[in-house]
Amino acid sequence: MNKFSKQVMTAVVLGALIAGLSACQKQEGPAERAGKAMDNAVEKAGEKIEKAGEKIQDASKDAQK
Repeated sequence: MNKFSKQVMTAVVLGALIAGLSACQKQEGPAERAGKAMDNAVEKAGEKIEKAGEKIQDASKDAQK
């Protein structure tokens, strides 16, 4: 093999290796899915509490007028 062929072959092998490794993603387990669901629930609850606080402040300002 000449030098160019070896370089091409090396590039192909490395490309295949990188593509193969990037395709191997770890699957989520039930605990991770539950944790994400809990994070979403807490975030939504926080948003609702913040909106409620804003409504209370607005009502307080209107009552003071």
